[in-house]
Amino acid sequence: MTSRSLFLGLIGLFLIALIFQTFYIVDQRQQAIVVKFGDPVRVVNPPGKSQAGLNLKIPFVEQVIKLDRRNIALEADQEEIITAGQQRLVVDAFIRYRISDPLQFYRTLRDEQTAKDRIERLVNSSLRQVLGSATSTDIISGRRAQLMQQAKRDVEQRAKVSRLGIEVIDLRIRRADLPTNNREAVFRRMATSRQQVAAQLRAEGEQKKREIIAQADKEVSITLATAREQAGQITGEGDALRTRIFAQSFGKDPSFAAFFRSMQAYEASFADGETTMVLSPDSAFFRYFERGPSGK
Repeated sequence: MTSRSLFLGLIGLFLIALIFQTFYIVDQRQQAIVVKFGDPVRVVNPPGKSQAGLNLKIPFVEQVIKLDRRNIALEADQEEIITAGQQRLVVDAFIRYRISDPLQFYRTLRDEQTAKDRIERLVNSSLRQVLGSATSTDIISGRRAQLMQQAKRDVEQRAKVSRLGIEVIDLRIRRADLPTNNREAVFRRMATSRQQVAAQLRAEGEQKKREIIAQADKEVSITLATAREQAGQITGEGDALRTRIFAQSFGKDPSFAAFFRSMQAYEASFADGETTMVLSPDSAFFRYFERGPSGK
């Protein structure tokens, strides 16, 4: 290889390097900060403008730092907070933001990793402050949306004071739960409470059962007593009527009455077939066997 060929090759490499140092491409999903000797001088394709595509810079003097133009999602580490009721909760939250002022963002944070750490600490601090004044019931369900709006405003205010150059889009709690050490104790208390309620309900049911049975027994006793009373009354009336009818009948024919009573006595005496009687042959008891219905 001659010196001329080597010289031309070096010139070609220099031109290629010069082209790469002069031109750069900014994607539509990105925004770029042009830095000159460490100081930001301008922003390419910032929010509200459309400058994506091929751009120029001073070669070997200016450098390009690209930042995301889209919404950025950041999941904060789990944070343990103490509620207004002195109850510990483990909160898992996430935030969505965008870089609204790239120059301010770069001057304060320099890069997205530093921004991630700074914003995460800011979110955790806001959550401790806002959620620490609420009860666990409010955090879990009662006023959750309202508390999240309050925390979002607090993060926005802190970011503005700190000159982070970001816009907070959303802040939400993904999960709020008891610490592992406390969860089992709470479950045991809940189980004990449910068992006490169940025992109370069973006792109330048993008491109600006894009251119903006692009332039913009382009504049965009253009904039976009333029935026996009515039966005795009806039986007495029937016996009185029978006696009256018999008396009227016996008064009309005394001999038939004597014969009828003797027949009843025979029936009662020989009904079981095992009765033995020792009587005189001329006893009045058998006169109807010997003399017929008239007894004479």
